Amino acid sequence: MSENPYRLDINQVQQYLPHRSPFLFVDRVLEIHPTPNQEGTKVVALKNVSFNEPYMVGHFPGFAIMPGVLIIEAMAQTAGFSLYPDAVKDLENFRKGFKLILVGTNSARFRRPVIPGDSLRIETVVKKVRGKLWIFDCLGTVNGERVADAEIMANLMPNAEM
Repeated sequence: MSENPYRLDINQVQQYLPHRSPFLFVDRVLEIHPTPNQEGTKVVALKNVSFNEPYMVGHFPGFAIMPGVLIIEAMAQTAGFSLYPDAVKDLENFRKGFKLILVGTNSARFRRPVIPGDSLRIETVVKKVRGKLWIFDCLGTVNGERVADAEIMANLMPNAEM
């Protein structure tokens, strides 16, 4: 595994991701381990789950849990940081020029509920890059316990094509 020169706080996360509250699900990037050809690049991020998040009131009253679809979204947002080591060289132009768009998921499993007070640690690894298609293996843990995993696919799209 390569060295980790990347540790990003919420302000740096917001400089890179276009998402904003209530749809920003990465609070901090703990590690990015780039590889020369992108395949194998690993990203580790953190999402602190709070009862104050809008979806908690209705999902479910009396037993608040983070919806699985939002765990997948947190994984996708984390996976997007696989491109950060190249993008950071000219972050403004990268942000203006490209979007990483979620296009599919396979084998998603939710092994235990993620509840308010949990710190969801998300790990993603670039499995394949084929043209504009990127495939990631993703894992979510809380206190070292596996809570979710999935394979997700995303397209790196120039804004001109959108």
